Amino acid sequence: SISICLDNLTKMKFSRTIFTTIVASASTASAFSSRAAARVVSRPAFISSAASTRTFKSTALQANVGRLTDPQANLLDNIDVFIFDCDGVIWRGDSLIDGISETLAKLRAAGKKMFFVTNNSTKSRAGYKKKFDSLGLDIPAEEIFSSSFAAAAYLEQTKFKETGKKVYIIGEIGICEELDLIDVPWIGGPDDNGKEPDMGPGGKLDHDKDVGAVIVGFDRNVNYYKIQSAQLCINENPGCEFIATNLDAVTHLTDAQEWAGNGSMVGAIKGCTGQEPTVVGKPSPLMIDYLADKLKLDKSRICMVGDRLDTDIVFGTDNGLKTVLVLSGVTSEEK
Repeated sequence: SISICLDNLTKMKFSRTIFTTIVASASTASAFSSRAAARVVSRPAFISSAASTRTFKSTALQANVGRLTDPQANLLDNIDVFIFDCDGVIWRGDSLIDGISETLAKLRAAGKKMFFVTNNSTKSRAGYKKKFDSLGLDIPAEEIFSSSFAAAAYLEQTKFKETGKKVYIIGEIGICEELDLIDVPWIGGPDDNGKEPDMGPGGKLDHDKDVGAVIVGFDRNVNYYKIQSAQLCINENPGCEFIATNLDAVTHLTDAQEWAGNGSMVGAIKGCTGQEPTVVGKPSPLMIDYLADKLKLDKSRICMVGDRLDTDIVFGTDNGLKTVLVLSGVTSEEK
């Protein structure tokens, strides 16, 4: 357990958590290498054409990062806003990580603004508010941003509703609820749980030709019917867009082990369509651009706190933020 001094009288404590600072610089960015091309939203209304996801090289990272030894001088004095990832940082599964309540309270007492940004699309913002409440954390709904919200925000920014098309969803209720809030019609999602296509002689699956976008989010009930529906929409509906809430390889469904993440579901659709998705969750800049533009925030005084190098830390370094890596989730000290 490491205690980080907030001031001379109080301390922030994270049990089993070690903080590592990663400075947003060219040398830090070099700790990541190109692995798989994916389009990401460069601003709320535009797509960048050749951005790439990145993977972690341990030897390069070890040469460029150091422990946070003086939080007051090196971090707190220079930061106005903290953005926290949730899975592996605030909680693991349905268990609150030790010391979080005290840490958040001390940051608020120090006058810091906070936002909570998660790549998990299974819940809407309202759903995550309920989870924070269940864990005893009084977090205002306006401080919560999920990748399900990011998907809806992207559709809103690109004026998808004006096309009169529908969205096909591989994912859970969070995406559905966020699309309902912006009046974008959708099919699939939980409604297709347990369905099986006719694969007998002459069997076929009829797809909706009015689908103009397929959103793939984490889905604990993903099945062949959903995969086939998605590939038909993307391959056969002219102009149908393939949108991914995130490419996370693993996630924390429970605090006992890591579970296959949304990257596995997105990979299935990439494999049968040959298409690269538009990624709206971290490390896409959509959510940070939304926050910075709406709330007039100075990105240089924002710190991203996360447990994943390939999403949270890249999200910070690529978007001009300070970053802090915690070792309570996906990334271990050994890595």
